[in-house]
Amino acid sequence: MTTRPTDLTALVGSRICHDLISPLGAISNGVELLSMTGSVAGPEMALIAESIESANARIRFFRIAFGDAAADQDLGRSEILSVLNDITRSGRLRIDWSPQEITSRRDVKLVFLLIQCLETAMPYGGRIAITEDDDHWTILGSAEKMIILPKTWEVLANPAGAVPVSAAEVHFALIPALLHRSGRTLETVLGENRIEISF
Repeated sequence: MTTRPTDLTALVGSRICHDLISPLGAISNGVELLSMTGSVAGPEMALIAESIESANARIRFFRIAFGDAAADQDLGRSEILSVLNDITRSGRLRIDWSPQEITSRRDVKLVFLLIQCLETAMPYGGRIAITEDDDHWTILGSAEKMIILPKTWEVLANPAGAVPVSAAEVHFALIPALLHRSGRTLETVLGENRIEISF
């Protein structure tokens, strides 16, 4: 049996997230029980609770962005909103998800990877708006200050080019293969305070 490298990457992502969700959930439950008894209180406990919430939110987001996504799998709007609301709750980034219908998990995976690309360009926060019209997606990022590294975005514009990426930019490298598997073409418009991506 053979597995394509892109599929193997997604399966590794799914496995890591799956194995981390349970212990993080157990720690979260333990922190909640400690706070209910009142035996431990104060800013230290609040910091631990906040950190656990943030880690749980990121793992749920990563499970979709980096995990396996079969063509016949779907995600409901409420689940998508729950994940996005959790990862932006304590940050300076706002994400507006407009699609109302159940969405293909493969499309959501692609959108989540693109959200990470926009996060890379928006370290000081901003707004990301996601819309879908007749299976055509638009992801618009806007911020007062953006940091756009042209070589990094070249990975999306020219997938065949030999552009090196770091671990912090791996989401850029995963997108071309996913687009190819989905039969989609990506269009990106970079501006000083605005990035528009559509597929």
